[in-house]
Amino acid sequence: MTVLKTSMRNFFAHKGRMALSAVAVLLSVAFVCGTLVFTDTMNTTFDKLFAATSSDVTVSPKTAKSDSTPQNGRPDSLPASVLERAKKAEGVKYAEGAVSSMNVTVVNSANKNMGSSTGAPTIAGNWTRNDLRSMEITSGHAPRGPTETMVDADTADKHHLKLGDELRTIAVTGDFKARIVGIATFKVTNPGAAVVYFDTATAQRELLGTTGRFTNVNLSAATGVTDDTLKRNVISSIGAGAYKVQTQKEYSDENRSGVGSFMNVIKYAMLGFAGIAFLVGIFLIINTFSMLVAQRTREIGLMRAIGSSRKQVNRSVLVEATLLGIFGSILGVGAGVGLAIGLMKLMSAAGMDLSTRDLTVKATTPVIGLVLGVVVTVLAAYLPARRAGKVSPMAALRDAGTPADGKAGLVRGIIGLVLTGAGTFALFTAAHADKATDGSLVLGAGVVLTLIGFVIIGPLLAGGVVRVISAVLLRFFGPVGRMAERNALRNPRRTGATGAALMIGLALVACLSVVGSSMVASATDELDKSVGTDFIIQGNQRIVPQAAKAIETTPGLSHVTHYRDIEAKLTTPDGFSDSDGVTAADPTYAQDLHRKTTAGELTAAYGKDSMSVGSEFATKHHVKLGDTLTVAFKGGSTAKLKVAAITDDDVVIDQGARYLSTQTMRTYLPANRIPPDQIMFASAKDGQEKQAYAALKKSMEQYPQYQVRDQTDYKQELKDQIGQLLNMVYGLLALAIVVAVLGVINTLALSVVERTREIGLMRAIGMSRRQLRRMIRLESVVIALFGALLGLGLGMGWGATAQKLLALEGLKVLEIPWPTIIGVFIGSAFVGLFAALIPAFRAGRMNVLNAIATD
Repeated sequence: MTVLKTSMRNFFAHKGRMALSAVAVLLSVAFVCGTLVFTDTMNTTFDKLFAATSSDVTVSPKTAKSDSTPQNGRPDSLPASVLERAKKAEGVKYAEGAVSSMNVTVVNSANKNMGSSTGAPTIAGNWTRNDLRSMEITSGHAPRGPTETMVDADTADKHHLKLGDELRTIAVTGDFKARIVGIATFKVTNPGAAVVYFDTATAQRELLGTTGRFTNVNLSAATGVTDDTLKRNVISSIGAGAYKVQTQKEYSDENRSGVGSFMNVIKYAMLGFAGIAFLVGIFLIINTFSMLVAQRTREIGLMRAIGSSRKQVNRSVLVEATLLGIFGSILGVGAGVGLAIGLMKLMSAAGMDLSTRDLTVKATTPVIGLVLGVVVTVLAAYLPARRAGKVSPMAALRDAGTPADGKAGLVRGIIGLVLTGAGTFALFTAAHADKATDGSLVLGAGVVLTLIGFVIIGPLLAGGVVRVISAVLLRFFGPVGRMAERNALRNPRRTGATGAALMIGLALVACLSVVGSSMVASATDELDKSVGTDFIIQGNQRIVPQAAKAIETTPGLSHVTHYRDIEAKLTTPDGFSDSDGVTAADPTYAQDLHRKTTAGELTAAYGKDSMSVGSEFATKHHVKLGDTLTVAFKGGSTAKLKVAAITDDDVVIDQGARYLSTQTMRTYLPANRIPPDQIMFASAKDGQEKQAYAALKKSMEQYPQYQVRDQTDYKQELKDQIGQLLNMVYGLLALAIVVAVLGVINTLALSVVERTREIGLMRAIGMSRRQLRRMIRLESVVIALFGALLGLGLGMGWGATAQKLLALEGLKVLEIPWPTIIGVFIGSAFVGLFAALIPAFRAGRMNVLNAIATD
């Protein structure tokens, strides 16, 4: 009880000094809890949506998948006779056929895409009784003929649609127009999908290309009949094995699995950044308690002198850490819920509608936050607590502060150097790996070992690095600069720990910057060397035939190339089979993409019953020029194709592709199974590049789901995509950097308290308040630049090693983004200045006499 009372007294006596450490715990716990609440809420939203839109029992084609569209762009369907047989099953209240397609684009009269901007699908189908489970018509009426359509209220609000407006639906079967006669509102949260409805006959004809077929049959169970019972009865009625029959739960689970895998990626990525923030926070907590223990050396010595044992002193510090962890974690849990709500509002503003009505805070979430926050805080405080327990009673007779343990510093240095050396060797080994998959594991080990090594030897490096930085930067500030340097060097362990917190975040920033820049530079270099086409046309969906025809008829083009991925099973002479498919393209593709061959000529692969394979595939399966491969086309017949070329796989674009001609594809695939183009290429006639580019843009105005790019556009798009990804990562890493800044502030604040008498003496002998504040600011800048220098150097080493592995996948150009690196380094100086504002201000306001009199 005495230990608890003492700990409580010390905790509240130094609550101001604990505040920033509590903020670090709060931020880290908030990020973890916010991530869990956000992803749980997303899952709840989709669960409710799938449950509301699923019938009691659903019958669908056996090959149908909830998260994919067949290669021909038309949804899998079943005959209407299945509906008639299903109706006769015992226990059916009512049954109806449904038509649904996600491979559509809906545009308004100005050819503006009415779909979601977040990647959510546009869903077109017929209005059924089952839709009344999840929607209600709030304006107008359901569609009754081929010229009528109904849209969901969210889409109508976003795009300012009203009754009477004309919409054009673009499907693989053709374009058709209809006027809005109704608006339906979701009863549950719609995460952002755009939904349009037609009458059944129109949906069948325009979306499936035929009448008398449905994508699925929805059945409602009669009163007292369970879903499982109805499922068994339906199977007995329509026959077992011919179709997929699912209960509402099974159908919902199948839909949920695709969303769940995507949500898990988001969840674990965000938790990874929260872990980095926790790691940085550990240094802040260690520094806080180390300095508090040092400042209370006399107090601890007196406690030992009057009978407190080492365990009691140790326990006292750990109890303080526990209180800090509990306090910060409780606030963090609340902040996490607020963060989740903020993320939901942000997603809603971006187009993915998420309602706070679905906010889900599981009982495990606050428990995880509390346990994680307390455990991390206590572990971080263990070393300072152990050091406090070693304070002898005689320390009460000395000034505050404990002498450094030289032996411990030597052991620490040796361990740090060993780990750094091992990590460097691992990075060297990874850079010289023969396979990227093997090297990536070694790279991970090298990153971890070098990071830990640098953290441990930080105090050893502080002396040399700080002196170098000071020689360049602080000499211009005369005596004040020299005093700032000595303050930074006074406690290398403290400087090393403070700099390490900033080092971690900036190391990751530098690593990702190098990797991102190298990817862009490598891809750009590959485009310059290999891409010979003038224009590239592609979108998020396959190119529908009517859009392909518009491209073909564009004036000013010398040739147009069709490019399709075809589902097929390939068997080699040695009996090996895979289902990786083949690529069907026009012979002009050999001009559009320059591919080196290790054997044969690529143009020969576009001949009758011929194909090419990649060099890695050929080597692995002993395929030689002239060998015959068996290719079984999905939905078509089986062909015997001769290997007429072996392409070099030392590329980025189309690595491992197996080419054959469009004509060969047509020989073995029926017309209704031929997929639309995945991408198309076009080249202008000599001297007509600008006119052809403008003409292509004009031809594709009616199809806003596709983009026309020349090589300059394509490179910029690639750069922008990688840049957006990096900016997102930098935003998440900003949390770790914020915690690191708090660490610098806390270190300086506690350092000012520790040097109160010294500051009073300096002021007494003539140092002005301005000079004092400048000294503290310069000390902060030096510490920040020390951490930045270590972090950026370490990160560039990681990034360069990662690029060596990427080179094995064809990304051969190493590019160091010097403007970013230099900008971050200079920005670190401003971070240091910002961190020093409050400590410097407090130091400048000290009363000189009171400071001198401080014990």
